[in-house]
Amino acid sequence: MAATSSALGRMLDSDLWWSFKRSPITVASAVVALICVLGAVLAPLLAPHDPFDVATLNLIDAFKPPAWAAEGDATYPLGSDDQGRDVLSAIMYGARVSLLVGVCAVAFSLVVGVAVGLLAGYAGGAVDGLLMRIADIQLTFPSILIALLVDGVARAALPPAVHDRIALFVVIFAIGISAWPQFARTVRGSTLVERNKEYVLAARVIGISQLRIMLTHVLPNVLGPVLVIATLGLSNAIISEATLSYLGVGVPQTQPSLGTLIRIGNDFLFSGEWWIAIFPGIALIVMVLSVNLLGDWLRDALNPRLR
Repeated sequence: MAATSSALGRMLDSDLWWSFKRSPITVASAVVALICVLGAVLAPLLAPHDPFDVATLNLIDAFKPPAWAAEGDATYPLGSDDQGRDVLSAIMYGARVSLLVGVCAVAFSLVVGVAVGLLAGYAGGAVDGLLMRIADIQLTFPSILIALLVDGVARAALPPAVHDRIALFVVIFAIGISAWPQFARTVRGSTLVERNKEYVLAARVIGISQLRIMLTHVLPNVLGPVLVIATLGLSNAIISEATLSYLGVGVPQTQPSLGTLIRIGNDFLFSGEWWIAIFPGIALIVMVLSVNLLGDWLRDALNPRLR
């Protein structure tokens, strides 16, 4: 308990916390991001309806406008879609999938990118040249194109039933594998600086293994920029997932995300039922914008030149 109190006290006295509370935009972004995350995680408890429980759907309630409209129903605060599903509940459940894919894809690309960058920067020579050329080649292709390619190969190689069962993992892998070069290049540059410092040379002299030096000495000192890239990469991963789902190659229909909801609502956008697409789109914009603003603040807060 004392250790926890001490750690909390150090955090509240840190420059990072001082920078955070001095920025109203950052505080507001953190509050919005927290609301989005809690709304998604606690959707089964907070959502007015379960939009994916077929037994509770009623086609008579389809195309209900938002509650404040003339024909609105308070039971559906943001209206209902073509199947009678509550749009607000669908957004909360869809945000769960979008956040899950985004977080897992960023974690996957972070692990791969940090490992490759750490090895390339510390080993140098031919290993560095080979790994960075692979990263350079991948950076010439748009990330969404790589994700589409991976998903297309998975659809062609796997039976439809098998692909539907693992579609969520395929999307996570497709988005994650397209983003690792950013992590690798950043970690590689920081490792090139750290590997020639005195503490690394001293560790070599006393006989510590190269793997241990990389993991326990170099790695903790190159993670600062990685946190910034991961924060900004989260918003990019959420957008990539929404794009794939909008194109119909993302998560399965049984696990719709915000991109899927926007695609469904797009069919009714010009027939008067605008709320089916607009509100999921607004939710996606708010989520991505709040994460981006937090990433911008973290980048500036960790930059010693701006202190």
